[in-house]
Amino acid sequence: MQAEALKKLVFDIQKLKTEKQTVELKAAEKGCPTRLYDTLSSFSNQDEGGVIIFGVDENDKYKIKGVYDPQDLQKKVTEQCKQMEPMIRALFTVCDIEDKVIVSAEIPGVDITERPVFYKGVGRIKGSYIRVGESDEPMSEYEVYSYEAFRKRIRDDIRTVDEAKLQLLDEKRLNDYLTMVKQERRNLSENVSNEEILELMAVTACNVPTLAGIMTFSKYPQTYFPQLCITAVCLPGTEMGTVGESGERFIDNKRITGAIPDMLEEAVEFVRKNSRTKTIIDDNGKRKDKPEYPIKAVREAILNALVHRDYSLHTENTLKWL
Repeated sequence: MQAEALKKLVFDIQKLKTEKQTVELKAAEKGCPTRLYDTLSSFSNQDEGGVIIFGVDENDKYKIKGVYDPQDLQKKVTEQCKQMEPMIRALFTVCDIEDKVIVSAEIPGVDITERPVFYKGVGRIKGSYIRVGESDEPMSEYEVYSYEAFRKRIRDDIRTVDEAKLQLLDEKRLNDYLTMVKQERRNLSENVSNEEILELMAVTACNVPTLAGIMTFSKYPQTYFPQLCITAVCLPGTEMGTVGESGERFIDNKRITGAIPDMLEEAVEFVRKNSRTKTIIDDNGKRKDKPEYPIKAVREAILNALVHRDYSLHTENTLKWL
C-alpha cells in the first residue's frame, strides 16, 4: 500500500466512523497492542485479507493519535505474526498525518488449502477466528473441521456405519440399482461381482454399509440417524413465527422419514398438497390447471437439498427444513 492510499483509507474511516470487514483500527500511542492474534487469524482466513491501522483511536472519536515508535511497532507485530500457523508475512506502510506517524500492516488472505490460520499458543480449535463485519469471532468446531475436510479430501457421506447390517438394506431397491449400474457400465457387468460394485460405488466399504448407502438403500435410515429427516412446515405467512388470523402457528406440518428416495417423494407430495392450483381457460375455451409451483422445479430443489446436505459428524443433530 502506498502512503497516499493509506491516508485516504484513514480519512474514509474517520468519515464513516466505523471499521470494516477488511479494516481494523488499533490505538498504539503508548505501545504495541499485545493481542493481535484474533485479527491476524480472521484476516488471514478470508480471501481479501485485511489491513490493521495503528495510530487511530476508535474509542476517541476516531482521532489520529499516532504510534509510540514505528520501528519497534513493526518489530513487535512481526513477532506476533510468527506465532501464527501458518506464519503470516505482513506488509507495512508508514505515513505522516497531521504530524503524527501512522502505520498499517496488510495481512494477506492465505490459500484455502492452508486455512484455518490460528494462534499456536492456544491451538487450532481455540485460536482460529473469522471476520464478521467489524469484529473477530471464534470459529466453531464445525468451521475448523470444514477446512480440515477440504484439505484432506474427507468425504463424510462415505464413512462406514459400523452398527448397520447389510441385510437391513432394501433388497429390491439395491437390485434395481445394480441392474441400472450394469446397464450403464458394461465392463462392470462383465468383470465385477455385485459385492465389488457396491464397494466401488461406495455403498459399502469393507462389506460395511456407508452413510450414503444407508441413506439411499436402508429400509429405515433414521434407526441410525434419527435427525437425518425432513421437517416440512406450511406457514400462514412467509416467515417462521408468523401467526395467522386465527392464531395458528402453522397450517400443516410433517416429519418425513425414510431413505432419500422415499423422503423425496413424500416432500414433493407435501408441497403439492399445500400449494394452490390455478385454473386457466385458453382462447379455445379449454381448461388448463397450473400449479402454484412447478412440480419439476420443486422436485429438483428438494433432491438437491437431500443429496448435498452436510453429512458431517458436526451436523448430524440438525434438521433439514423445507
